[in-house]
Amino acid sequence: MSETYVLRTYPFRESDLIVSFFTRDQGKLRGVARRARKPKSNFGSGLERLSLVNLSYSQKETRELVNLNSCDLLQSQFDLLNEFDATVALDYIVEVSDHMLPPHEPNERFFRLLTAILDYMHERAPGAIWAAITYFSLWATRLSGFLPDLTDHPDRNLSATSRELAGAMLRTHISELPARTWCKDTALDLRRFLIRRMEEHAERRFQTPALLEAL
Repeated sequence: MSETYVLRTYPFRESDLIVSFFTRDQGKLRGVARRARKPKSNFGSGLERLSLVNLSYSQKETRELVNLNSCDLLQSQFDLLNEFDATVALDYIVEVSDHMLPPHEPNERFFRLLTAILDYMHERAPGAIWAAITYFSLWATRLSGFLPDLTDHPDRNLSATSRELAGAMLRTHISELPARTWCKDTALDLRRFLIRRMEEHAERRFQTPALLEAL
């Protein structure tokens, strides 16, 4: 049994699912949830994206995919799904996490980052979605080990305001940032800069940043 964030699911065979998930103790894994698509499965609604669950699974050294047995739902993100910008933000967090986290490498700080971001989004504070994705982008690049020095980076599109915000975010928990009204345009250049760094690192174009900017 392991505390786990569900990242993605893919249909497999007639009634099974392939699940990409991020555990607190073993990092990112992939497994097969047998009969998960049947009405009376052992998983219920626990395999929705970014659900926090206690997941029971078993693995063999000779197999890449683990076998998922059951899960107990600890926290769902269902109440965020009635806001389109929050839905796209969840997609963005999942896409970045799934591509940035290496398999089988525990990362307690990234796990706690997801917890903090999702808790903050549930507070529904003004501009909470945009603050959350900016904070997440900054710390995802830092925890993955390739955040450049923002104080003297040659990127001319990175404004002094964005550098100041980045410094505050690196020093302070998201829930303790100074009160301010966050909106789509707040530190937009910082988000773009960080997404470019992530795409260069992952060597692929992400799909959700364009959707975020179109909101």
